[in-house]
Amino acid sequence: MNNLKRTTLLYVCMASLLSACGQSKRLETEVEKGKDPSIWPNITSELAVSEDVESRVATLLADMTIEQKVAQMIQPEIRDITVEDMRKYGFGSYLNGGGAFPNGDKHASVADWVALAESMYQASIDASLDGSTIPTMWGTDAVHGHNNVIGATLFPHNIGLGAANDAKLIEKIAQATAKEVLVTGIDWIFAPTVATVRDDRWGRTYEGYSEDPEIVGDYAYAIVKGLQGDGRSNTVFKDQHVISTVKHFVGDGGTLKGDDQGNNVVSEETLFKIHAQGYVGGLKAGSQSVMASFNSWHGDKIHGNKYLLTTVLKDRMGFDGFVVGDWNGHGQIQGCTNDNCPQAINAGLDMFMAPTKSWKPLFYNTVSQVKDGTIPLSRVNDAVSRILRVKLRAGLFNKPSPAQRLYAGDSKIMGNQQHRALAREAVRKSLVLLKNKAGILPLSPKQNILISGDGANNIGKQSGGWTITWQGTNNANTDFPGGTSIYEGIKQQVLKAGGEITLSVDGSFEKGNKPDVAIVVFGEEPYAEGQGDRPHLAYQYSTNKDLQLIKSLKAQGIPVVSLFISGRPMWVNAELNASDAFVALWLPGSEGGGVADVLLKDQHNSIQYDFSGRLSFSWPNSPTQHVNRFDGQKPLFEYGYGLNYAKIDTLQDNLSELFDVSTSVNEVEFLYDGQPKKPWALYLTESNKKKPVKSNSEQLNGVEYRTIDRFVQEDSIQLSFRNSDIAGVQLLSKHGFPEDLSAYVNSNAYLTFDISLKSGTISTAIVGMNCQGGIKCNSQIKIPEGKLSALNSSWQQIAVPLTCFENLGAEISQTMSPFKLSLVGNAEVGIGKIALRASASEALIIECN
Repeated sequence: MNNLKRTTLLYVCMASLLSACGQSKRLETEVEKGKDPSIWPNITSELAVSEDVESRVATLLADMTIEQKVAQMIQPEIRDITVEDMRKYGFGSYLNGGGAFPNGDKHASVADWVALAESMYQASIDASLDGSTIPTMWGTDAVHGHNNVIGATLFPHNIGLGAANDAKLIEKIAQATAKEVLVTGIDWIFAPTVATVRDDRWGRTYEGYSEDPEIVGDYAYAIVKGLQGDGRSNTVFKDQHVISTVKHFVGDGGTLKGDDQGNNVVSEETLFKIHAQGYVGGLKAGSQSVMASFNSWHGDKIHGNKYLLTTVLKDRMGFDGFVVGDWNGHGQIQGCTNDNCPQAINAGLDMFMAPTKSWKPLFYNTVSQVKDGTIPLSRVNDAVSRILRVKLRAGLFNKPSPAQRLYAGDSKIMGNQQHRALAREAVRKSLVLLKNKAGILPLSPKQNILISGDGANNIGKQSGGWTITWQGTNNANTDFPGGTSIYEGIKQQVLKAGGEITLSVDGSFEKGNKPDVAIVVFGEEPYAEGQGDRPHLAYQYSTNKDLQLIKSLKAQGIPVVSLFISGRPMWVNAELNASDAFVALWLPGSEGGGVADVLLKDQHNSIQYDFSGRLSFSWPNSPTQHVNRFDGQKPLFEYGYGLNYAKIDTLQDNLSELFDVSTSVNEVEFLYDGQPKKPWALYLTESNKKKPVKSNSEQLNGVEYRTIDRFVQEDSIQLSFRNSDIAGVQLLSKHGFPEDLSAYVNSNAYLTFDISLKSGTISTAIVGMNCQGGIKCNSQIKIPEGKLSALNSSWQQIAVPLTCFENLGAEISQTMSPFKLSLVGNAEVGIGKIALRASASEALIIECN
């Protein structure tokens, strides 16, 4: 690590001297613009440049048509293309997103995965329609093992691996993951994620190794080497290796308020020193692809940022592989859509990630833009050269087809005992002991042990997001053949030692069989990406069901060991106070037996494995503290903290449990203000029908929708409807997953919207909120006639206390639709500024029915 830091500093100093001496007019020009490429080092990749590869790239490129070149730059998803599409267009690559499987079958076999890989490959080299024989490649998010495939070994998520702080272990995990991916015929992995996480409210916190780049750079180097092979020797890209991707370039872990896909506003120096060290390590090891990030830097989307993608990454840092986009990330650039974005290519993106049916218009639009000069042919040639260079280096032109490769279809490798033992070792090393009052741990396996909590026998929960499905939800233990829950791991050792163990999720036990100790396993439910964004770090501040379970056991005189499953450090002061021991498990994956290895003594009353995990994230002292190493704040547990069995625990049971939730929510949180805010999508509704709003005018039967100007252009909605129509608009979760809005309930907030009766009359108006679940979740509040009749052409704000919806049964922590307005009458109505507000002094407040 120290050598890497010294090397990086040397590069920076050398680059600064060059600029100061006037050696690069381009660099001076950029500095004049307020940007300084000299901050970024030139990375000497350990992957040697081959003249043979470069010669063949030039030969291939010279014979390609524009259509063939653009096809190399398009990456569709398996749910949206057929084998015939591959034969016709010859895509350079394709992917499976989270929750996408061959034939749409979650339980697809290894043979099914290989069959799809083989058919796509053969179609790509079939020149009968597109004239191209360039092999395609398949990319997948194998981010903690081959996590999309049932039966794969699931390693701890990155946050746990960061706590292990063991780069050699990480390299072995990468090697094992590569083999299991190759079993399914796939040759490219979208990993490692090298985000340095600075705000734990971010829903992708668990995808980061640390809040400090100390670990990130070393790990990036180790993982790339494990996936691709050692660039310093002749072992690179052999049969056991895959192509790696360092992602997401750059700054995704430093967005304001931990907002997924949000805005990073740090200085360029901080962007490099904090957020780019994973790229220093990954590019040095020879990573062949870099994925652009969804986030912005000072308001500019990275997918369209030429300075960062071209001037910095390619020119300054010397990256000669290709830059791939993230899931329709190009469509977020100002002036772009998912199917039309020359700006991204011109900025330096080499490959569009184009899931959904947008790939087809994107292909044809891009071809046209190359032909008319909107996208320079030189830029296309550069992009395609980079893609071909990687394919040649990885041996895709020379290797047999996917079904004929060394590991293809070998189901004995998938989840084999060697890989599971490695994952179990990673679990042991990732656990962090935060409290051990009176040395209660390790436990004797000969005791009568009660294990409770909803995480005790739940492999899906202990594995978290990016597990079989994108969000990691809707998984049962039967979806993890060969895996072990935390309960099963403990049970095996307790029964072997002659002890007694009872699984009771609610903590109950038979009268007369009082346990000697209780282990309570609880924590966050699985989530991924923005679905995990939070307004604060308080755990279960509203229901407190897990805290009540711990307290009920303690009240019966039973010592409690708490095992906390989470994707981030959280404010758990009350749970810490109530527990005799407290262990941060993070998201350990499929090998829950590793927990028992550390928690329990062996049959001879000796320690099996001591705690060695240390916090790679500071643990917050309050729900609203956003603390990082070296920032001058005092966390509850500092970066690097972690007890072992030799250390005496001095933590007291008097940690503050006070939390005013109103301090963690915005005064105004807009749901719609000219556009639906993330993660909501706007729908036009009529009776029981609904239609997504995709333009500034829509029609659904007799209901007409269009945007109108109020304060600025098209910042509001107008609905026109007849007597027979039940007209309205609705906001729905864009990704089909619920959002937790309970912080707003606890702060006594209001759901508000502005309304103007342009003409006509409204006889009925109903405001609703829907959550995930049954009919109880559809809570509706009728606007009283008196307040309805007060509406006129002036804009008026309507406010409904969120507690009204909660009282009607809405589970606000599981909100699928935060707003639905249903109107009956004959009218033209304006609607705008839909929001959650802490106060509503200027509004017409609708009291609970």
